[in-house]
Amino acid sequence: MIPVILAGGSGTRLWPLSRAAFPKQFLPLAGQLTMLQQTTARLQGMDIEQPIVVCSEDHRFLVAEQLRQQDIHAQILLEPCGRNTAPAIALAAMQALQRQPDNPILLVLAADHVIENTEAFQTAVASLLPAVRDGQFGTLGIVPTEAATGYGYLKAAEAQTSGLQCVEQFVEKPDAATAAHYVASGQYFWNSGMFMLRADRYLEALERFQPEMFAACALAMKDTCADMDFVRVDGDAFASSPSDSIDYAVMEPLTAGGNSPIVVAPLEAGWSDVGSWSALWEISDKDEHGNACLGSGADGHAILQDTHNSLVYAEQRLVATLGVDNLVVIDTPDAVLVAHKDKVQDVKNIVSQVRTQGREEHVQHREVYRPWGRYDSIDSGERYQVKRITVNPGAKLSVQMHHHRAEHWIVVSGTAKVTNGDETYLVTENRSTFIPVGQVHALENPGVIPLEMIEVQSGSYLGEDDIVRLEDRYGRV
Repeated sequence: MIPVILAGGSGTRLWPLSRAAFPKQFLPLAGQLTMLQQTTARLQGMDIEQPIVVCSEDHRFLVAEQLRQQDIHAQILLEPCGRNTAPAIALAAMQALQRQPDNPILLVLAADHVIENTEAFQTAVASLLPAVRDGQFGTLGIVPTEAATGYGYLKAAEAQTSGLQCVEQFVEKPDAATAAHYVASGQYFWNSGMFMLRADRYLEALERFQPEMFAACALAMKDTCADMDFVRVDGDAFASSPSDSIDYAVMEPLTAGGNSPIVVAPLEAGWSDVGSWSALWEISDKDEHGNACLGSGADGHAILQDTHNSLVYAEQRLVATLGVDNLVVIDTPDAVLVAHKDKVQDVKNIVSQVRTQGREEHVQHREVYRPWGRYDSIDSGERYQVKRITVNPGAKLSVQMHHHRAEHWIVVSGTAKVTNGDETYLVTENRSTFIPVGQVHALENPGVIPLEMIEVQSGSYLGEDDIVRLEDRYGRV
């Protein structure tokens, strides 16, 4: 069995913590591990092959670093653009068949789900294996805990002797009355979006129901290119694919006309797709007043008085609430969200307005991650900018130059190996160096501890696009 982890998506409903360049699947929202890392961790102990992680080009280094932290070796399949889950799974299925031509079984998982009971998850997965080996399509159906209107549902027939049930129908997110009817009937499960299927059977169904999508994905995979840990596909071919989910493109057509080949294994495991701030509040530990405080600074930076049933996320600054109920307060270095819990589904509308205004707070955090480490934009003004830069041990920034800015580097801790024109030298703690405008330069951490330094930029233009890369070990243009 080959796990296929879908790590695309922007997670706009968890703004301002989730951003386009750092969406929710890469955040530690429900524990110390990120959601992607929790997804891979719950596979431990299962009989699996090397996973395939499908992600966007922009997130490739985030995925590689988070997997490296877990010592997990995976194939990272890069989507040149977003085309929803059906084409993404098609790429993974074709990649799996290249690795293992004898009908590999794919376990398709989202990278941004919370599952509290790993044992129950693994048991449900194992129950699907015999049926999927025989050519059926499997899915995990979440046993409803309430008449939720935020999830799609699937209708199941009576249980087979194996404990599995045939899926008769996939249905849209219902209104409250319809959801209550679904739950009361006992025939419906929440659609988890987790599937188990044979790669060949999935591609046969995709070619049957979505021939244009199948052809575009096949063409995209015809000429793949290995790039370090990544597998690149033909971008133009993939961009020509229609965009659709696996539910609409394959699963719903399979249930049409009866004799559905889809079976569902019931799952009761504390599941959540963490699709909103209220969903995160529901799964978080709470105090005696129903309040959940999250973030690395929550213990020391949150003061809640006469506050009930609220979610407060605090990192660095003091966040205080007084006399409020059912609020969500999310504090980040460059944006603050205050919302009623009943309105958090509309956060995506704020993100749209931020984008329309030409602002950047929907794209990047103030702290930006790079394959060599990260930087935090501490301050900026007319003709200057100050950053705190962290370079991982053994990492190196590209050999580059700037047309419009000079840079002054001050080492706070660690040791920097600096290339400055024709010179190469070490800069140690409490020492500095200067890079003139137009000078070819590079920065490297030759040590075994992180390099921390302050960079002061000055010049007429300080944008990130004023970087001319002459050489880069990470393959960036």
